[in-house]
Amino acid sequence: MTAPSYGPRVVAVVGPTAVGKSALGIALAERLDGEVVNADSMQLYRGMDIGTAKLSPGERQGVPHHLLDVWDVTQPASVAAYQTLARSAIASIHSRGTVPVLVGGSGLYLRAVLDDLRFPGTDPAVRGRLEDELDRLGPGILHDRLRARDSPSAARIQPQNGRRIVRALEVIELTGRPYSATLPSYESVYDVAHIGLDLGIEVLDARLSERVGRMWTAGLVDEVRSLLPAGLREGITASRALGYAQALSYVDGQVTADEAQADTARATRRFVRRQRSWFRRDPRIRWYDGGSVDPDSLARTIDR
Repeated sequence: MTAPSYGPRVVAVVGPTAVGKSALGIALAERLDGEVVNADSMQLYRGMDIGTAKLSPGERQGVPHHLLDVWDVTQPASVAAYQTLARSAIASIHSRGTVPVLVGGSGLYLRAVLDDLRFPGTDPAVRGRLEDELDRLGPGILHDRLRARDSPSAARIQPQNGRRIVRALEVIELTGRPYSATLPSYESVYDVAHIGLDLGIEVLDARLSERVGRMWTAGLVDEVRSLLPAGLREGITASRALGYAQALSYVDGQVTADEAQADTARATRRFVRRQRSWFRRDPRIRWYDGGSVDPDSLARTIDR
């Protein structure tokens, strides 16, 4: 069955962290008369700028950007809520006769927008019981339970990501089906040009180390301290974001600054490997070298 079409063309620039997606997204938007729609789940949070490598208004080069700074740090992330926001932004961009350029590395968020992904409901009683177990037992035991019931989902979800583990177990209990079965086939609801950027792993690891060093030099710890009055510590999602969780450990005196920075680099490398695995499974993505891609020729290809 053919998925419904919600509108004309969308350009999606995807790939792992630090390959140059933001710069390419702006370059393509300039050449295609487009507007950028953020698809980085952590850049949705207000005030989380340094640790997410969020572009400043000046760095956006006059290209309109959507879905940056829309959530408070206390709000749990919601793929379903993001789907609604992003499709609304895309519809608005299409209504102006311009091209949405979706840019980011959050794989599930991208698929929620671009593909026919529908979300199972939730049950407060089931969710509450699982969250209580998470508090009492920790994420590791719940992750083991998920692995026994749905090993593909367990392989995709970090053992420390209690929020996503709870959601997966909730869906399994409510639907009687594996959580992984809720992901659709690779069939877009838009006319999408899927552009993937990547780099050799050694080059990418070096970039990641430099990026983490720049984050700390630029004041990540001060940013974290400034977000504490806004509720960062209580934010289920924001407090566990890469860099922010490690900086919080440093602020709390649990680790040294060097240890926190090194842990951030290690965690980021692990995250990038999961990103690469996620995106490489999608047969629709055309891959380009992040170090040599030519925006002009790429824009001409997309515009045909």
